[in-house]
Amino acid sequence: MIDRRTFLAGTGAVLLAAPLAAEAQQAAKIARIGWLSPSLASSPHLVEALRQGLRDLGYVEGRNLVIEYRDAEGKFERLPALAAELVALKVDVIVTSTTVGVLAAKQATKTLAIVFAAVGDPVASGLVTSLARPDGNVTGLSALSPELIGKCLELLKQAVPRVSRVAALWEPGVLGERTDKDMLKGADVAARALGVRLQVVEVRGPADFDRAFSDMTRARAGALIVLGGTMFIIEHRRLADLAAKNRLPAVYPLRQFVDAGGLMAYGPNVADLYRRAATYVDKILKGAKPGDLPVEQPTKFELVINLKTAKTLGLTIPPSLLARADQIIE
Repeated sequence: MIDRRTFLAGTGAVLLAAPLAAEAQQAAKIARIGWLSPSLASSPHLVEALRQGLRDLGYVEGRNLVIEYRDAEGKFERLPALAAELVALKVDVIVTSTTVGVLAAKQATKTLAIVFAAVGDPVASGLVTSLARPDGNVTGLSALSPELIGKCLELLKQAVPRVSRVAALWEPGVLGERTDKDMLKGADVAARALGVRLQVVEVRGPADFDRAFSDMTRARAGALIVLGGTMFIIEHRRLADLAAKNRLPAVYPLRQFVDAGGLMAYGPNVADLYRRAATYVDKILKGAKPGDLPVEQPTKFELVINLKTAKTLGLTIPPSLLARADQIIE
C-alpha cells in the first residue's frame, strides 16, 4: 500500500518537474540565423524588416533567437569566406540577398538551409531548379518582375514627355546571361513602343561611372533608367549625385535611390520581401525542407517620387502621376 504522504510528495515533484522540463526545452530551442550581407550599410532598413518579420512570428533576439551578422562591406570577394564562417558556427539557416550572396552560401554548404530575401532571376542564375520546386537547400523570394522595365520607362516618359533618348545603365552578368538578354530586349521593345531611342551604357564597377555619364552626355541622352544590379544598390548615393550633377531625370528600381536624391523609383517593395523571408525561416526551423518551399515573387510594388529633385531639374510632374505615387518626398 502506498503511503499518502509519499504519493503526494511524488506527485508534487512530477508537477514541479513538468514546467522546469518545459522551460529547459524552450531554452534549448534557440534559433541561430546567419545573415550574409554584401553590404549592410547600403540597406539597414532591410535588416530591420527581416527582424520585424521574425518578431511577428515570435522570435526575439536575446531570448529565443541569435543572429550572426557577416558583412562583406561591398567587397564581394569576401562573401565565400564569410559564408564559410557561418557554416562553421553551425547556424540553423543562412539568410542572404543578391545572386552573389546565394552563390557564396551554396559554395560553403550543400546541406544547410539557405533563404534568399530578394534576387533577380533564381532559375536563370542557377540558384534553384524551378520556382515551384527549388530542390536542394535553397529557396526564398525573387525580386524580378518581367514587366518592370517597361513600366519604369513608361513612368519616365510621363515625367519627361519630350524626352527622345534615354540612357540605360546596365551592369552585365549580375542576373545571368539569359536574364540579361531578356531584360535588354524588353527594354528595347518598351522604348520603341514609347517612341524613344535607348542608349545602353555598360558599367562593370564604380570606376566606370564617370565615363558612363560622359558617354550619356555626348550622346545627348535626355533621361536615364538604372537597371537592377547589386553594385548599383551599394553605390546608390553616388549614382543619384551623378544624375543630379548631369541634370538627368532618372528612374530607379528601388526607393533608396530616391531617398538619396534620385527623381523617381518604381519596383518591388523589398522591405516586404525581407519580412516575408522570415516566414521561410520559421518553416525551416519547424522542419520544412527548403527544396519543398516554392520561390515566391513580389506582390507589392511602390512608386516613389522626389518633388524636390523634380524642382531642381525644372520638371513639373503631372498630377496624374503624383496621384499614383505611394510616397512623395517634398
